Amino acid sequence: MQTTRRTPLNDRRLVWGLVALTGLIIDQVTKTIAVNTLDPSDPVVLLGGLLTLQLTWNDGAAFSLGGGGNITWLFTLFATAVLCGVVWFVLRRLQHRGWGLVLGLLTAGILGNLGDRYFRAPGPGVGHVVDFLQLPKWPIFNVADMCVSFAAVGIIWLSVIKNVSPSEPASGAQGAEDSDDDDPAAATDPRPQRSTSGEVAE
Repeated sequence: MQTTRRTPLNDRRLVWGLVALTGLIIDQVTKTIAVNTLDPSDPVVLLGGLLTLQLTWNDGAAFSLGGGGNITWLFTLFATAVLCGVVWFVLRRLQHRGWGLVLGLLTAGILGNLGDRYFRAPGPGVGHVVDFLQLPKWPIFNVADMCVSFAAVGIIWLSVIKNVSPSEPASGAQGAEDSDDDDPAAATDPRPQRSTSGEVAE
């Protein structure tokens, strides 16, 4: 019976999709909890001051940097364009599982904050992002910002240190794929093969 083998590309897409969905859910759930439980005027200090829960609404860039004011919509357009580029690349070119993880984190971060831009007050496209996590001497941020930061570290690690291209499959996966391409019938033909000497190969 002929079976369908999942291609390496689909594996990479699956990693990307699961990471992106998980990160997005965590971001949105934590933002909802923060909005419903935190008082902006009464921050909660945890771990001896190492972490402070300070609810704010950010109209600027990531980590509450650069208040957007009248240009908040520019941040929205830029993030939307980057998201479209990432999705296009994943669907057309992605071949590496590690890059699937990294791009999944990047997608989760972009989607998490874009959701606020489009669906929170004061209106679609100019909504304020919910930030509520603060470290000493560090801007207030959220889980989506964390995903973007981890993605940035992963991109540097893979592209600069490991010198791995996102469109370059792992050698083992490529070898298996090439061997299947050389003999497409080998994977589906149950009949024993004969060698050139006439012996039946098991």
